[in-house]
Amino acid sequence: MRKIISDKALSWRRIGSVLRKEFVQLKRDRLTLAMLIGIPLIQLILFGYAINGDPKHLPSVIATTDNGPLSRSVIRAIENTGYFDIQAVVSEAEAERQISEGLVQFAIVLPSDFSRKLLRGERPVIAVYGDASDPSTSGGAISALNQLPAQALQTELRGPLAHLRSTQPPFELRVHRRYNPEGITAYNVVPGLMGIILVMTLVMMTAMAMTRERERGTLENLLATPVKPVEVMMGKILPYVVIGYVQVSMIYIASRLLFDVPMFGSYLLLTAAVLIFIIATLGVGFLFSTIARTQLQAMQMAIFFFLPNIMLSGFMFPFRGMPTWAQWIGEALPVTHFLRVVRGVMLKGSTLADVGHEMWPMALFIVLVGGLAMWRYRQTLD
Repeated sequence: MRKIISDKALSWRRIGSVLRKEFVQLKRDRLTLAMLIGIPLIQLILFGYAINGDPKHLPSVIATTDNGPLSRSVIRAIENTGYFDIQAVVSEAEAERQISEGLVQFAIVLPSDFSRKLLRGERPVIAVYGDASDPSTSGGAISALNQLPAQALQTELRGPLAHLRSTQPPFELRVHRRYNPEGITAYNVVPGLMGIILVMTLVMMTAMAMTRERERGTLENLLATPVKPVEVMMGKILPYVVIGYVQVSMIYIASRLLFDVPMFGSYLLLTAAVLIFIIATLGVGFLFSTIARTQLQAMQMAIFFFLPNIMLSGFMFPFRGMPTWAQWIGEALPVTHFLRVVRGVMLKGSTLADVGHEMWPMALFIVLVGGLAMWRYRQTLD
């Protein structure tokens, strides 16, 4: 009777044995252990250092032929706000090109007779063209410009020029929000969902597909066939290409019907960009499948890859507000370039010439990751 009672009682010794067994198993599963430590650490670093909701030092260009002291003072005042990083003085046509291609955030146009008009008291107009496709990026800079006309020339307008310091500012500043003048957040977020959803689903589905075959033992059947590694890779990837296009089509239709997101560009260019990005994304999933031993590990790796994609691509937070090291990581991710292409095509009507510099990094990513995945797959076969 006493033995039966002792067996039913709670035993800390038995609990300790199971506990030690779990720690030993966790120690052997190095990938899971790395995820448990790595994911919180990455979140801490990204949210603590890389996320900035008020970006400054935004790339900008000045278009003017007026080199007088008054125009130079205005340019210095613009830079002193901290929001504008004047990269060059260019022609108005060049400024238009750079802002349409997304190379700069702002183009500031001073009239050629700015100084002459100002001295005559005619209140010349300075035009500021801002890329407002992402309202959170340009909002702080535009707000800082509102105080500029009344303060920019306080030092210069003294003595004989003191009469120009009237109740009205000596010049007028007109801000033109390009591509999203009303600052509608859905115009920026909904097109970006194409890239984020593809990363979230296709990487995980592809990684788990190959890993599932390894767990079930069906991979040996493939090894016994004359199918080449590249043929296996294509056979595994092509169904998910179709799934990716279905997902993109659903998002696009919803963006048009539910959120009234405009489409100014080419459907053919958008379709080509989607294909390149889908292949790049599936290549990552295939690479993970050659590393993971179980479906759980494949899922963990997909989640680990998803975090920097959603945080460092410019989807959730302004890309130009991140520190340089975070931007380098973001530039290495294909989703960063894909978001720029999608937003450019839909909101700006960008052509291949405008977004070509964003397409080749995705193609290069396919070559690098695809080559590594094929090498890993051959190692798995051996």
